[in-house]
Amino acid sequence: MHFNGLDARQLGVPLLLSLFCGAGGLDLGFEGAGLNSSLAYDIRPHSISSYNGNRADGRGRIQDIRELSLKMLDQHYGGGFAPIGIIGGPPCQSFSGANTSDTPDDPRHSLPLEYARLVRALNARSRMHFFVFENVVGLIGAKHREVFDQVTKLLHSAGFNVSHSVLNSANYGVPQKRRRLIVVGFNRAIYGNLNWVPPIATVQPSEWRSVRAAIGHLPAPTFFRKGIEPEQINHHPNHWCMQPKSIRFSARRLTTGDMKNRRSFKTLAWDQPSPTVAYGNREVHVHPNCERRLSVHEAMLLQGFPIEYVLRGNLSEQITQVSEAVPPPMAKAVAESIRSQLGL
Repeated sequence: MHFNGLDARQLGVPLLLSLFCGAGGLDLGFEGAGLNSSLAYDIRPHSISSYNGNRADGRGRIQDIRELSLKMLDQHYGGGFAPIGIIGGPPCQSFSGANTSDTPDDPRHSLPLEYARLVRALNARSRMHFFVFENVVGLIGAKHREVFDQVTKLLHSAGFNVSHSVLNSANYGVPQKRRRLIVVGFNRAIYGNLNWVPPIATVQPSEWRSVRAAIGHLPAPTFFRKGIEPEQINHHPNHWCMQPKSIRFSARRLTTGDMKNRRSFKTLAWDQPSPTVAYGNREVHVHPNCERRLSVHEAMLLQGFPIEYVLRGNLSEQITQVSEAVPPPMAKAVAESIRSQLGL
């Protein structure tokens, strides 16, 4: 919302900056809690296409965060940009436990520091109330703890009480067991010694939402073919997947719920939540019927996206987007906890 370049706080409108927004899962959760981003950035064109395609105002922009400055923010906003908060999750593949490479010069290692740089710069110009930083749990492990400590030290010195917690999306109604690191900072100059308290679970393990509840009602998806258009895809523009080619499918060598020793052929169980929706191109989980892999739309529902949400791009780009997304219901729980604790 631009409002002719005025600071939205003067108009009583909560104003956020979204960094590394991807397809918009984190933003969608905050929007559900009444906290909207006025500017959002990601380096991938297909992610921004999806982000803007699901919102009316085109607030998402293609941008390398390492090159983003206060001057650019002001230009994009149309005046002095002074958000009450920043949300975002720097790309996390290099911090994931699944990443076995050990390359200290990986350029992605610097992205959390870029996030901290923008928090410090914006807060120095106009006090922000909070920030939210989302990432993989591996960032607080021994291998990457130095990066985490460096980032939190920078954020603390910028004037924030920094707290972190590991949340499981299944505890917030998502049909997926996805553990994520959530780091939240409250501005000491505004809130004194107040620290963020993570949201309590809204769903107990005995009531976790199952794969069947999320996707059991769906019709068969459309298989990918060259030149296919979204309107030719059955049921939903994202309800497509690759044609099953492995003999494991045709020979019925897969078993429902078998997640052992088959990274490329992990098969979901109907009556349990999905494991983490994070796929490589040949690692999309197998549907519980054991006849094919999940469609993009099914993966989106396992992430907690609403049925009307649509991802853009080719099949591979859509798989990347859904894999990297933050489950919106969990994001909403975080946003609601912040609004409640800060009285926003």
